[in-house]
Amino acid sequence: MLDALTAALGVAALALAAWCGHAVWRDQPTKDWHFIGMAVVTLLTLAQLVVGLVQLGRGEKPAQGAVLFVAYLVGAFAAVPAAGLLSLTERTKWGSVTVAAGAVVLAVLEVRLYDIWGSAGA
Repeated sequence: MLDALTAALGVAALALAAWCGHAVWRDQPTKDWHFIGMAVVTLLTLAQLVVGLVQLGRGEKPAQGAVLFVAYLVGAFAAVPAAGLLSLTERTKWGSVTVAAGAVVLAVLEVRLYDIWGSAGA
């Protein structure tokens, strides 16, 4: 898998978490700018999903199994959009908490995806 994309996604997810964490600190709900940030992160996860599936289709194999790898790819793709949808139902600072938590979950999933795929070369 593309290590650069995984690293970029991890950094982008942590930046989104910090940005929404700042909104929590200011007692603000998610705003339009936050949703634009979520869209950017979601597009990066979509790219990662496509690249991962293409690599599997070419016969490359993750060390810990293709099913686990695909499950984590799909989970990573769904983390931020799910948090964004939940934040729409809670238009207080707790909506921002939800997005920040979803972004932290995505960053952790990226570390795990790197482990699942990256340990294939070890």
